[in-house]
Parts: sequence; structure tokens; C-alpha cells
Amino acid sequence: MADKKNKKKKKKKSKILAAILGVFLWLLGTIAVVLGAFFIFLYFIHKGPSPRVRDLFVASAKESSVGGVLVDIYLSPEEVEAIMASNSTQEFKEITDTSLVRIVAENDGEDAANESGTGKVDNPEDPDGDGIAVYDVHGPTYRGKMMVVFDPSRVKVATIDNYGISAPGKTLVELVEKYDAVAGINGGKYDDEAGIGTGGMPEGIVFSEGVWRMGDAGSTYEVYGFTNDNVLVVGRMSAGYAQSIGIRDAVSFGPALIVNGKSATMAGSGSGLNPRTAIGQRADGAVLLLVIEGRQTTSLGASMADLVKVMEDFEAVNAANLDGGMSSSMVYNGEEIVKSCTMRARKMPTAFVVERRDNP
Repeated sequence: MADKKNKKKKKKKSKILAAILGVFLWLLGTIAVVLGAFFIFLYFIHKGPSPRVRDLFVASAKESSVGGVLVDIYLSPEEVEAIMASNSTQEFKEITDTSLVRIVAENDGEDAANESGTGKVDNPEDPDGDGIAVYDVHGPTYRGKMMVVFDPSRVKVATIDNYGISAPGKTLVELVEKYDAVAGINGGKYDDEAGIGTGGMPEGIVFSEGVWRMGDAGSTYEVYGFTNDNVLVVGRMSAGYAQSIGIRDAVSFGPALIVNGKSATMAGSGSGLNPRTAIGQRADGAVLLLVIEGRQTTSLGASMADLVKVMEDFEAVNAANLDGGMSSSMVYNGEEIVKSCTMRARKMPTAFVVERRDNP
């Protein structure tokens, strides 16, 4: 009897082990098939009949923190360099002419309010009177939001207290809350090696509320930010020069999209398709905050050429690309109305936020 019981137990164990082995082999086979299909797909993208699809994929992947390695599997460094050069944005030699912007919110609004006797200016773009309007934007490969802030003095750079490679950054929601702001978008460039950085170390220049927080006096940077006269300055300059012209809030990234009413010229699409964030200003001073969703089935993303087109549609005289990819997001009235393409909100050192003000 004991022998029979032992034999049954051994058979049962054998069946369990066989079942586990079968499941393991099935999973291994499934992974092998998926990986094989993925690499065949990559090969078709890189070596297939459509150079345009290949170029978009290469440019898009190279702009991401980790996707660039996929490009190097089938293409040589020389091929990648040629593709990137054929999809690039020109670098402007000039910087913003501040005389082209006349701040209507400051210069005309008060007079008009006094004349009307109502204490406020009627603005058809701003029916609720909070000084902000939000529009849906979309194109063949993207969707997103454009936020128009009519008073540029409300827009400032929010930043964390202490910078460092291992210092913790803050999510956009946290930065908006820290400054008790009503809205915000992600800001400038920061150290994020392989997409696993802590978000605590900005790169380039940082001015926040008139305080020079980051950058060497003699070094040259792409500077995108506001003067004490609330004019958005776009251009390449030294940190010392930026301070001398009264920059109060600024970050670095790039490229510039529109300078003094002239749009950047593009080679190809100017870039790949990715989540994007950009900032601009109209001739009347209104600030344009643009965030495009990307890396989703409903919105692959936008190119630099797409950003220029949207900024032109909203009559920007100056505009620049900010940090994009997994950082791109927009907050308004406590809600993240454009979310990051990642499962978890990104931590960052800077953001452009909109100061909270009571309705008139």
C-alpha cells in the first residue's frame, strides 16, 4: 500500500513539473515570437520601401531618452547622422526685438476699463474673466492643448529649491502647488541619463523671479524667458547678457521656432514625432503655452514643423520649443489636462507656471 501511495505522489509531482515546464516553454516561445516579430518590424522600418517612414522613426527615436538604441541596430552612425541632418531645424542668428511686442494687458487694459467704468476689459477670448483661455489643437498625427495667458506678467519659472544630480525634482503638479499657481507646463532641459534621472539637475540657464539660479556668466545658452517688461525673449546669448537685458524668468532648451515674426526653416519635418511643449508670445503680449500629447495610439506626436504651424495659427511673433517627450504635460485648475506619456508623472527641476489671480 505504501509503495502505491509513493508511486501516485511521484506521478502527481511529475505531472505538476511537466505542466510548469510546459507553461515555461510556452512563455519562452511566445517571447521569442514577439521579439522576432519586433525585430522583423524594425528591419522593415529601417530597410523597407519608405524612406520617409524610416526618417520619421529614426528622428523620433533619437530624440527620446532610451529609444535611440533601436536605431543603431540596423543603421550605421553615418546613416543616422545623414537622416538627422535631413530632418533638422535652422538655428537663428538673431534674438527677440522687444519693440515688436506691445503689452496690451498692461498698456491698454487699464485705460479701457476706466473708460468703460466697469473695472474690467471685455475680452471675447476670455468669457469667464480668469485671464486664461484653453483651446484644443490637432493635426494628422497629434492632439494637444494651447493655453493663452493674456497678461504675461503672470507667467514665471517655478523651480525646486536645491539642484543636484541626485537631488529630487518635483512633478509639474507639485511645482504648480508650490507656487500656488493656477496653471503650468513643464520647463527647461535637465539631466536625465537613459530616462532614469531624479529630475533635480537643470541644464543650461535658469532665472526664476529675477534670481539668477543657474548658468555661467561667460557661457552661451539658448535662452527662452521673460524680461522685467514681460516680453518673451528667444535667442542664443550668454547668461551675463541675459541678466543685463533684464531677464527675470527663463530656461534653456530649443530650438527657436519663431523669432521676430520669422518662422524657422526646416529640413524635412524638422524632427521626428514626439510629445512636445512650446512657449510663445503674440504681438499684444499674450503668452502661448502649447503641449502636444505623443507616443499614444490616439496621438503619435508632433514635429517641429507642426509646432511652428500651430504657433503661426495663434499669431506668435516669438516662440521656442521646450523640453518634451515624457516631461510634456499641462496643469490647469488642479487638473492635469495634458498628461505625460508615462504611467507615472515625471519629476523635473523647472516649469513655467501662471500666477493665480482673482477674477475682476
